[in-house]
Amino acid sequence: MIRPKTRWILETDNYELVQSAQHLAAELGLPPLMARLLVQRGVTSLEQAKSFLYGGVEELHDPFLLKGMDAAIKRIRLAQDRGENIRIFGDYDADGISGTSLMIHLFHKLGLNFDYYIPHRQLEGYGLNNQAIEKAAEAGVSLIVTVDTGISAVEQIAYARSLHIDVVVTDHHEPPETLPDAVAIINPKQVDCPYPFKGLAGAGVAFKLGQALLGRPPLEWAEIATIGTIADLMPLTGENRCLVREGLKQMAATSNTGIRALAEVADIELANVNSTQVAFGMAPRINASGRLAHADLAVQLLTTENAEEALAAAVRLDALNKERQQMVEGIIQEAEQQLEERAAAGEMPERPTVTVAAKEGWNVGVIGIVASKLIEKQYRPALVFGINPETGICKGSARSIDGFDLYRALRECDDLLMHYGGHQAAAGMTLHRDQLPELERRLGVLADEWLTADEWQRRTKIDGECLLEEADLSTIAQLELLEPFGVGNPKPRMLLREVVVEEARAMGKEGRHLRLTLQQQGKRLEAVGFGEGAIAGRLGAGAVADVIGELSVNEWNGSRKPQLMLSDLKVEQIQLFDYRNDRYPEETLERLLKDRSRQLSAEDTIIVLLREGQAFAESAAAAEQAVPQQGPRIVFKDYQTFSAPEYCRELILFHCPPSAAELADTIGYCRELGAVTALYSIDRRHRAGFPEREHFGKVYQLLRQMSVEELNDTELPARLSVRIGWATDIVALMLGVFEELEFIAVREGGIKVNPAPRKRELSESSAYQAGQEAIQENRLLFAAAADLSAWINKQIKSV
Repeated sequence: MIRPKTRWILETDNYELVQSAQHLAAELGLPPLMARLLVQRGVTSLEQAKSFLYGGVEELHDPFLLKGMDAAIKRIRLAQDRGENIRIFGDYDADGISGTSLMIHLFHKLGLNFDYYIPHRQLEGYGLNNQAIEKAAEAGVSLIVTVDTGISAVEQIAYARSLHIDVVVTDHHEPPETLPDAVAIINPKQVDCPYPFKGLAGAGVAFKLGQALLGRPPLEWAEIATIGTIADLMPLTGENRCLVREGLKQMAATSNTGIRALAEVADIELANVNSTQVAFGMAPRINASGRLAHADLAVQLLTTENAEEALAAAVRLDALNKERQQMVEGIIQEAEQQLEERAAAGEMPERPTVTVAAKEGWNVGVIGIVASKLIEKQYRPALVFGINPETGICKGSARSIDGFDLYRALRECDDLLMHYGGHQAAAGMTLHRDQLPELERRLGVLADEWLTADEWQRRTKIDGECLLEEADLSTIAQLELLEPFGVGNPKPRMLLREVVVEEARAMGKEGRHLRLTLQQQGKRLEAVGFGEGAIAGRLGAGAVADVIGELSVNEWNGSRKPQLMLSDLKVEQIQLFDYRNDRYPEETLERLLKDRSRQLSAEDTIIVLLREGQAFAESAAAAEQAVPQQGPRIVFKDYQTFSAPEYCRELILFHCPPSAAELADTIGYCRELGAVTALYSIDRRHRAGFPEREHFGKVYQLLRQMSVEELNDTELPARLSVRIGWATDIVALMLGVFEELEFIAVREGGIKVNPAPRKRELSESSAYQAGQEAIQENRLLFAAAADLSAWINKQIKSV
């Protein structure tokens, strides 16, 4: 048995959804699977489906529907007429960098007098600051246009006004209750903004400003807006879907020297570029500039026309990204160690509802990534802070889980914070280190109040089911009609039920990844799970699994074949790992326990069953030495003393069970059992079945020929076993039958043979009848793996 890592959510189709899917399939000539997926995404009408699948730039909304757009355009036009100095003030993340770069291209095209400014993340922090405003005043700037920032800068914009600088805010973050007194605020999330689409990124808002200024969509910069939209995890629905689709199309044949250079260092083939490559190839490198150096480097990349300059910037960004990756790994290790030490000292629960880690010296440019990684490892809202040792000021980044609104939670704690901003899933904040404990306490209380029991478990939404034979190149081609994929429109996750795992093996460096060969009704499919290599050792041959994942195409040496990118799997039955008759059982046990220490958690228990009378003490002592220091709890027991319920993830049968009945009782005592490993030896005599009448006759004749000394030997059953080829316990049974039928008499010190017993049928003996029945059942202990596995699962079901 293997439990899924997440809670699977598969919505049942109701009558209306089925009807809608059938209607779309008929009207648009869509395959049924595609129609079902559209309906599950909320696309139920013919008009919605046409827009989703084929909609273009004609569906972009009127930019003047954005509240504040009229006032912003008037002020920028006035600055143009007067020849005023304008300063673009952007944010240092990939969205802000993209929006700033788009604004630079726009203002350059309009012939405005302008420059741009992005604050240094570590030296200045997020957003507008008074020092930067003073620098603008000294440079003769009379208008600041923000990009991806400014919605919360109440005090800073008031200070700018006092220096006779007007501010136009373009932003997309959640507006606070009190808005700044700017000349204009363009943010679709303003409460009274009538704009029909609220999911624009900062770069998307900049794009709309360009549309209003030019009187047409500035499609020549759609690819730049696309980078910002994808990087900032904005929903790829509605207007964003149109914008990103156009941007990717443009990017495939781009003339932007910076994007071409960036694709080269990221090893992206632009002709086939997709949203995933932008998210994981381009965006991290652009983000790296603002995290570890200065965002100017990335802005120069996206705005230069010099190929050599662009390549140099791209190479530098690539190097910064690698440095960032190493830094993140280091901080994650330190954060996990800090959390473990705090839990051990009783300063926090072992599994807190909100994870908070803080330390002097942590680079605030990467702590948001660290927070995301902590959530991956432990599904809890996470906040990570870098502390200034001189001032005690903490700058933090937070990431959340479904159901916990970070921005709302921070508003509940605003008396502790010097500054904060963000949205439901991510936020940034500044406070003094003395306030950290109280912030941690309050957020924990809010999480307990707001989240239900189900929301503490990671969820995986399943888009649909398919048979393995349906997972072919044709189906995958159909799914590509749903691109671009991203937030709000994820790549479809498909469920394949009851597939047989023909092969499971670890691959890659240190066996970190998993490769499966799945089979169903003669059809095969390869599945790959990144970071799931440990599962290979927990999948027995022939395991029947339910798997979910994303269908993709594996291209190699000109060959194309379907494969499943594994998201999760579960195996409902108890798995049998068959090592019976292993030549070196002690070494195999040691290896298995070491493997399980990596595959199972400290909350799991493994019980190793040894048999009393078969060198129990020596075997237990030898096995004890194989137990790893870390990992699951490992307990050694013998069959006779295992007589109470116990939680047990895996049962290892090191010695052969005394009987099938005793093994059934043992299995019945195991709670949460997931696997049974059979490591005992099978003697050929165990496979002989139950003796016939002639076998009983042969034993009786041997007894008659033996001397008194031989009959009085305490090792008589074992000696007879060697001579007749039956197991010792079978010989002991035969002697018991002879005694019951009065063929022999068992007295103190030995056996006396009756030389002329009364003729009787063996079946008259109750010992014979019970033994015959038990032996038939005990044969399962030595049966083929498939038969033994089926019997074990039958015992579990009966319990």
